[in-house]
Amino acid sequence: MDFTACYADTVSSVAAAARAGRAGRLRALLGGGCPIDSRDNRGWTALHEAAAAGSSACVREILAALHARSCKGVPALVNAQTHEGESACYLAAQRGHVGVVRLLLKAHADVDQMTNDLSCPLYAAVDGGHADVVDLLVSKGAEVNGTHTASCWTCLHQAVYKGHGQIVSILVKVCNLEVLDDHGISPLFVAAQYGQRESLEALIHAGADVNSPAADLATPLLIASQEGHMACVDLLLDHGADPNRACSNEWPQLPIHAAAEFGHTGILRRLLDVTDSACGRTDGMVSPLYVAVNRGQPQSVAMLLDAGYSPDAQDCTCSLGLRSPLTLALSRASSESHRECVGLLVAAGAALEEQDWTQVFVSDSPQLLQLILQHQRFPRLESPTVACSGRRTLTPQELRRMLSAARSCSGSACLWLPVLLSSGLEPSFLLQPRLFQEADSEVLNHLLEFVNWATLPPPLRLILDQRRAGRSWEPRAHFHSLPPLSHICRLRIREVLGPDLLMRSGAVQQLPVPPLLHDFLQFRDIPEALHRPPLPS
Repeated sequence: MDFTACYADTVSSVAAAARAGRAGRLRALLGGGCPIDSRDNRGWTALHEAAAAGSSACVREILAALHARSCKGVPALVNAQTHEGESACYLAAQRGHVGVVRLLLKAHADVDQMTNDLSCPLYAAVDGGHADVVDLLVSKGAEVNGTHTASCWTCLHQAVYKGHGQIVSILVKVCNLEVLDDHGISPLFVAAQYGQRESLEALIHAGADVNSPAADLATPLLIASQEGHMACVDLLLDHGADPNRACSNEWPQLPIHAAAEFGHTGILRRLLDVTDSACGRTDGMVSPLYVAVNRGQPQSVAMLLDAGYSPDAQDCTCSLGLRSPLTLALSRASSESHRECVGLLVAAGAALEEQDWTQVFVSDSPQLLQLILQHQRFPRLESPTVACSGRRTLTPQELRRMLSAARSCSGSACLWLPVLLSSGLEPSFLLQPRLFQEADSEVLNHLLEFVNWATLPPPLRLILDQRRAGRSWEPRAHFHSLPPLSHICRLRIREVLGPDLLMRSGAVQQLPVPPLLHDFLQFRDIPEALHRPPLPS
């Protein structure tokens, strides 16, 4: 049966009059001997109807009739409950009928009577935002610290959650400010979580603990930072909230992590000024760069890097299974936001380990490698650490890691080899037996176009001869003859200027040669290595 519906054919004449607020009609019916305690299909009596309708006149008529008929039955009917456990006082409080509540309390209504779902008149009034009813019930001794939901919320929790500032101001004078629900959450935590600044301020001024943690160690400052409530963050910090307090059982998470993870840049900016930056480099902690990268928040990444957080951070293999923020960004570089994070980290000097380069080389697209090489340059053989505007020169150790990864990824060389060569890598770095043995025919031809193929070392020439005999390499026709003088000249110009300067700048336009030669000098006449899909098995 649907007890929330009202069926007219089951409502008594007395109840119908009370519902309509017709006090004269009600007086006549009761004077004629009609029963007072008849119930409808919801268990409602006429008193429930009058209380819910807010008709003080009808309530008075019913109470007067009860006294006239049987004084002993007054408390029982006044506190009679519907099938949902609602009393007349509850229904009046729920709807904000303060006059009716006052009448019922005078008639000895139970101020703390509970409904089936653990609510009570005070909780109902709080939930509805009826401050005058709340004030009345509190003054009449209503229990203010009882729990009224399955999660053990009190009236103060609910008032804060709903943002009823006037009611919060009433309750903070009489309630336990540190009462906790079943998750260890205090009313102040609720205010921070839902951005209820007025309620938060009232609780703080009443003496509530601004650092009271939940059961999982999350603090009000952390939850306000996570949810993006700037005004609450400012208020908490201004009143002593600790930004360096660990807020997680799993790893030492701080409020700055939450702000960075969810991209709340205003809050992040505030927290950068008050958070100990040691969290970004100390072993056993976790740099906020990790969580910013994980969520793909390039704005947060940029702010953290600008504030001096190391792009390499600390190795979090043990706690998070991640070596560095860059490793994480590369693993998710299929999304635009994570690629942007890669660019920011590399531009800030993040080191790529061999496994990072491998991740780049096996990518389905050369765009990731191109992005990284926008911020890095290859060393020249004679001066490996010369700086170049806007880009950092790879150290010899970093170059070795990159080349080792490249040699191990010869199967995808058709994607990365043209990018490396057009970005200024010395071709001699790639003249290695393994690459010559494993590279696709077109990939190998592309590489040979950047060198003097007539002067290859004997071991490499032997590999080429063997591959040609086995028909795994088909050389381009001009490889059978000596390189033309024009090719020798451009190799020499590349050597003198340096591959990076020649390939990635306007230096070629400054040379005293005809403009028609510019593309030739930058090797743009050489066909790209073609990607060939694998043969079906």
